Amino acid sequence: MLELTDIGFAYSAHNWLFRHVSLCLNASEIIAILGPNGRGKSTLLRCAAGLLIPREGSVRQANSIGYVPQSNQVSFAYSAFEMVLMGRARQIGLFAAPRQRDYDSAQQALERVGLAHLAERPFFHLSGGEQQLVLIARALASESKVLILDEPAAALDLHNQKRVLRLLRALAHQGLSILLTTHHPQHAQFLANRVLLMYGSEDCRIGLADALLTEANLSALYGVRLRILTFEEGGTMRQTLAPMYADD
Repeated sequence: MLELTDIGFAYSAHNWLFRHVSLCLNASEIIAILGPNGRGKSTLLRCAAGLLIPREGSVRQANSIGYVPQSNQVSFAYSAFEMVLMGRARQIGLFAAPRQRDYDSAQQALERVGLAHLAERPFFHLSGGEQQLVLIARALASESKVLILDEPAAALDLHNQKRVLRLLRALAHQGLSILLTTHHPQHAQFLANRVLLMYGSEDCRIGLADALLTEANLSALYGVRLRILTFEEGGTMRQTLAPMYADD
């Protein structure tokens, strides 16, 4: 579906953000990328989406990519439906008008994220969570089998984080492949089959989420002590990760 082979990116010859990153995103799989600010997570995503060309290595896309940026500044009063319809640009073509199939695809994408009732609402009048869902719907309208999302739950309250995370997990169960960045290890724990931890420019480790999302690995990654907390929910024992902010 999406394969990165030994890719690296640098803004200058001696300023590598990352090197020797390889991964293969499979059908119905979610891979989460974690690391501190400035480590190159968003740049890696843009390379994977074809928006940047890596300085070394190769990117192979077997299908089209639906890309959801971290933020989206809108200069005009587009409605939610019009924002989603923009996801059909590849199918519509340059200077062509949308066809009925394009309108239907946009409507179906809004229905998939549960926002069909807000189709005519101006995008900038929507809440942060609703805007994020509209951007995901725009990517879905492209009919891509691979979604790439940069911090999809950034700046959202807990309720809207839950909406977005549950939607992404449902989309993966429906057959989509998802590559995303997150600053929340617990989100990766909830969503991801595998994770990529970006420790340094030449130290990026990929593996099963259960194996890599440990107290030791994440504490070293962020420089903050984290603990795994175990709790019972509905008769099932579950775990979550929590940072320890108090002094030792």
